[in-house]
Amino acid sequence: MNDIYEPIFIEKLFDKMSTSYSKMNYITSFGFSERWRRQCIEDIKIKKGKTVVDLMTGMGECWKYILKNSDKDSKLIGLDFSTEMINRANKNKDKFKNASIKILKENVFENSIANQSADVVISGFGLKTFNDKQLEKLALQIDRILKPNGKFSLIDVSVPNNKMLKPFYLFYLKNIIPLIGKVFLGSPETYKMLGIYTERFENSKNAYQIFKQLGFEVEYVNYFYGCASGIKGRKIKQ
Repeated sequence: MNDIYEPIFIEKLFDKMSTSYSKMNYITSFGFSERWRRQCIEDIKIKKGKTVVDLMTGMGECWKYILKNSDKDSKLIGLDFSTEMINRANKNKDKFKNASIKILKENVFENSIANQSADVVISGFGLKTFNDKQLEKLALQIDRILKPNGKFSLIDVSVPNNKMLKPFYLFYLKNIIPLIGKVFLGSPETYKMLGIYTERFENSKNAYQIFKQLGFEVEYVNYFYGCASGIKGRKIKQ
């Protein structure tokens, strides 16, 4: 199943899930997905007038938190390569008429964002679809687009280490979530993939090590007993 990390496979997967992904995230996380997005962004305190890049932006679920303290000089760039997710992001953009939002339908590894143009990089729930080699490429892209001292915060669902919680969590991922997916899409196999990605990903510790080795100032973050995890930090001035 190595091809599950191929961009074309992931693009088609998220195109299929686009009609229900937001609801599924909310339902399957018991509402915690919204709290985790908010915490991920609030942790790094985005100031007014900053340029923020939201990688794997999906349909723009993070935007309301990114733009909470924005002003006329603030800019948001949302990037995703799923056609259907981008279509929904463009519709979501209408809710933020006073904000400067640019949406790019591009692969994160081959994007047109200018070097050292971003003050902040955010990503909500995109890490698990990368293998370690791709995580390194992601880190290099973030290093490229961030300004010196620029900040980043990335989060994804994870497998908790707690011995009591872990088996129930994995059962839920592998069995219950596909059933809920069947209700929404008529196909449990599509949402079964989220469980496969999450189990393989485990948590953000590999991402932490990769970013640390590449010279970032980075901190590992646990959310709700390890049911989500992330990394946040800063590009050390170059």
